[in-house]
Amino acid sequence: MDEFEWFVNAFRALTGIDLSHYKRPQMERRLTSLRDRRGYSDFPSYVQAMRGKPELLDELLDRMTINVSEFFRNPERWKDLQAVVQGMGQSIQAWSAACSTGEEPYSLAILLAEMNVRATILATDIDLRVLDKARRGEYVQTQLREVDDRLRHRYFHQQGSGYRVRDEIRQVVQFRQHNLLSDPYPTDLDLIICRNVLIYFTEETKQQLVRRFAASLRPGGVLFVGSTEQLLGLSLSGLRPSKPFIYVKAEAGE
Repeated sequence: MDEFEWFVNAFRALTGIDLSHYKRPQMERRLTSLRDRRGYSDFPSYVQAMRGKPELLDELLDRMTINVSEFFRNPERWKDLQAVVQGMGQSIQAWSAACSTGEEPYSLAILLAEMNVRATILATDIDLRVLDKARRGEYVQTQLREVDDRLRHRYFHQQGSGYRVRDEIRQVVQFRQHNLLSDPYPTDLDLIICRNVLIYFTEETKQQLVRRFAASLRPGGVLFVGSTEQLLGLSLSGLRPSKPFIYVKAEAGE
């Protein structure tokens, strides 16, 4: 067993998170760089320090993924999503998986409000710190660069140089901690958004997640993934491509 394999086992024991599901080269490179910057020469000493310094563990959890997002990221994809959900009815149950700091579930809530569609949105992430930020709904101006002036005025309060999502949008979204690799998935969903997350996982794990997403959707439900995440080479478990990066679960009998 090499040192990083030892670290994967130690980290699983410490947190319950199994890093073996993630692509090793990029994860090892990212975490080794963080470890070195904190002044530890090997992973055993780093793990020992994390046991006594929770802030080190919190930092590492944050570093596992890049928690950088913005409202309506890749706006042309959101226009495609709007076209797909247009005929789904006047009430939608949605899940924003690995939601980071909340821009995507709030973007969805705004999109559906503009369509006069009632929405219940569950937004989840493994990182409690980003969930706390998401619940506050406070963002800097650069995170709203794809939000036009009309939407910004209607759905945000200006706070100094930043903005806060208005209460009527924040109330649509329920934030909860969730581990995509081990926790139960919600069911009977109309829409799942999971963008720019699958790229971190091994092909085997990615296949497992796609299968579980498909099982969570009702027939006709939609999976919306990131613009780097075509599901090429995977068994789609009853999902069919609809528009780029958007997949629809087959209806019964299709």
